[in-house]
Amino acid sequence: MLARDWYYNERSRIGLDSVVACITDAGEDADKRARCALRMLGVKRGWRVADIGCGNGVLACEAALMGAEVDAIDISPAMLALAEIYTRDRRAVVRTQPAGLLSFAYAPNSYDLIVSEFTLHHLPDFWKAVALSRIFAALKPGASFYLRDIVYTGMPDGTERSIEQWADFNIGNHDFARDSVVTHMRDENSTFAWVMERMLTETGFSLLSADYHAPLHGTYLAQKPAEAA
Repeated sequence: MLARDWYYNERSRIGLDSVVACITDAGEDADKRARCALRMLGVKRGWRVADIGCGNGVLACEAALMGAEVDAIDISPAMLALAEIYTRDRRAVVRTQPAGLLSFAYAPNSYDLIVSEFTLHHLPDFWKAVALSRIFAALKPGASFYLRDIVYTGMPDGTERSIEQWADFNIGNHDFARDSVVTHMRDENSTFAWVMERMLTETGFSLLSADYHAPLHGTYLAQKPAEAA
C-alpha cells in the first residue's frame, strides 16, 4: 500500500506503551500459554501463520516448532531483533517482516491463521478498521483470526463516577501500576469491548467467541466465512 501524507504513522507509537507489560507479564509462562493457544486454534503442520506484533517471538516460535510456516511481523526493529535471537536459539524457522498492521505484505487468501496480541490498540479506531480489513483479506476463506488486546469492558459512568474515579476503580481492583494505566488511557487508543466486537463483524468476520475474564483483556476468535472470496 502506498504511503500518503494522511496515512497513519505506525512507527510513531514505537516504545510508547508501558501498560502491556504491566498487564501481561504477571507470572505468566509465555511459552506454555502460546502452546495452549495454538493447540486450541488447531494449528497443523504446513499451515501458513502470521503473528502481527510478534514482540519477542514466543508465539511465532511455538507455531514454527509445531510445523507451521510462520511470518513474525513487528513494526519495532528492536522487537524483531529479539524475535530473531529467540527463534534462532530455539532452532525454529521463522520469517521476519519489519511492518505493522497497516503495512504488512500479504497475498490475498493466503494465511490459515493470523494472530495479533496487544498491538491493535496502538491504532485509532478508524485505522483499526483498516487493519482488520487487511487481515480479513489476507486470510483464506474459513481461516481464523485470534486477537488479544487491552479493551475497556465498562463505560466511564459519567453520572456515577468521574474519569479519575473510574480509572482508580480499575487500577485498585486489578492491582495494576497506576502510572502505567493512566499513561495508557491518555496516550494509547484502546477502545470499548462492544466497539471491538462490532468492528470485527462489520469487517466481515463471524465472531466465534469474545472472552473478558481477565482484567482489561479482550480475547476474540473470529473466522472469515468459508464462502468469502
